[in-house]
Amino acid sequence: MRGTQNLRDSIRQMRHTIDRTAGVRQKTALLIFLGMGIYAGGCSKEQAAAPARLATPVTVARVIQKTMPVEVIAVGNVEAISTIAVRAQVSGEIQEVRFKEGDFVRKGQVLLTIDPRPYQAALSQAQATLARDKATAAYNRLQAQRYAKLLQEGVVSAEQVDSFTSAAEASEAGVNADEAAIKTAELNLEYCTINSPVDGRTGTIMVKPGNLVKVADVPIVVINQVDPIYVNFTVPQQYWPDVKQRLAERAMRVKVSVPQDTGPSIEGTLTFVDNAVDSTTGTIHLRGTFQNSQNRLWPGLYVNVTLVLSEQPNAIVIPAQAMVTTQQASYVYVVKADNTVEQRSAVSDRSVQNEAVVSKGLRPGEVVVTDGQVNLIPGAKIEMKNELDTAASKAEAGRTNQSADPQGQPTGQSSRPKAP
Repeated sequence: MRGTQNLRDSIRQMRHTIDRTAGVRQKTALLIFLGMGIYAGGCSKEQAAAPARLATPVTVARVIQKTMPVEVIAVGNVEAISTIAVRAQVSGEIQEVRFKEGDFVRKGQVLLTIDPRPYQAALSQAQATLARDKATAAYNRLQAQRYAKLLQEGVVSAEQVDSFTSAAEASEAGVNADEAAIKTAELNLEYCTINSPVDGRTGTIMVKPGNLVKVADVPIVVINQVDPIYVNFTVPQQYWPDVKQRLAERAMRVKVSVPQDTGPSIEGTLTFVDNAVDSTTGTIHLRGTFQNSQNRLWPGLYVNVTLVLSEQPNAIVIPAQAMVTTQQASYVYVVKADNTVEQRSAVSDRSVQNEAVVSKGLRPGEVVVTDGQVNLIPGAKIEMKNELDTAASKAEAGRTNQSADPQGQPTGQSSRPKAP
């Protein structure tokens, strides 16, 4: 009986434990369910409260149509029109230098002097020798005349007459030699004063006063003639037909701009075309001549050269910064009527003074984004930061001001339209 009662008590306790455990599980499941409901409700409220996507502020410009120049862009090197290495033509000691390094000198201006005393003495000696030989020649001439009369009278022999005649002729030849020696001495004395052969800019004085110089030794100073001045550059050989045609019609204009120079471009004329194409590079050597009274061009300076070939009428033009170039393609963002943007492929032939000439992808009158493309995606809503009319007028004014900007065109780029 006791065993049966103990078994019943154990069963009753196990049922109570099972019931209590089941209640805890139900409560836990209920709490989890309620938590998920609260979380889901909070998320839905947050989603409902999220604001709409804002419009992206951008700068825009209108696609225009106008006449654009067809140009070849190259890198040029400035060359002095004449470079003179001044050397001594007589030996001696440099006594005086009459200019400063870097001075601008005029043709005929005295640059320096060499000690003239030895050459003055040589000139005096040559003059004295000439006077002596002239006296001797005069005496020999008179003797020859006397003996010629005596020969007619039969007093002297013909041999004696021939002897005096020969002496007279030799004396006259000596006089001629003395006169030549005097001219040489005078020339050497003139060479003691060195004058500038051209108008130009002097360089470093390589031989200072007090030093001895030899004939045709090291240059004493180098003078560069810089007004007018040359600019040498090369263009690819495919431009030769256009260059030849334009040269036959008229003189070709060449413009150069100096990096970091805020002044206007310098205009000159194409004056030289080489007689052969460089077989190693496939280019033709050209040269332009420029007036340089303000010394903006300097020998050895690298400049940006623009050779104007012709003009392209009715070209489709946009600001160059509107073009977005990637490794795959180039495109622009076109603004539609509902102020959303469309990403459209576009092909630009060339850039001229911060303007891109577009051959494919755009039509005149369309509106493109010029600033803020990095924040856009196709279909994005935009907000124009500028008015189109104002933007167009400012862009036109900017083009007028930038026509003198030396950095307006990338160096080494051709502005010739690409072949179809």
